[in-house]
Amino acid sequence: MDFLAYAMGTDGTGGGQGGGFGAFIPLILMFVIFYFLLIRPQQKKAKQHKQLLASIKRGDRVVSAGGLHGVVTGLADDVVTIEIAPKVRVKISRGSVSGIIGRESA
Repeated sequence: MDFLAYAMGTDGTGGGQGGGFGAFIPLILMFVIFYFLLIRPQQKKAKQHKQLLASIKRGDRVVSAGGLHGVVTGLADDVVTIEIAPKVRVKISRGSVSGIIGRESA
């Protein structure tokens, strides 16, 4: 055994692991980077989408997540009715509205 320790250039005392807290510093650093690059931007985008959904009004031109473009004709708690063509109305989930394009000019 002492021969292996001598061949590896260490003394035979065994030398323990590094400091206790020092081993966690890279892990903590990775978590901080992960938070600022992934989690925080996603939370910011979700907050903006929630504000967008709260600001929908009748007459707004909207686009759904599925690609339907239309004018909002009715609003309920979780349902938005949009007119996609003359006299063609579709009910979609409020959460599936992905953007407000503009206002319908009367």
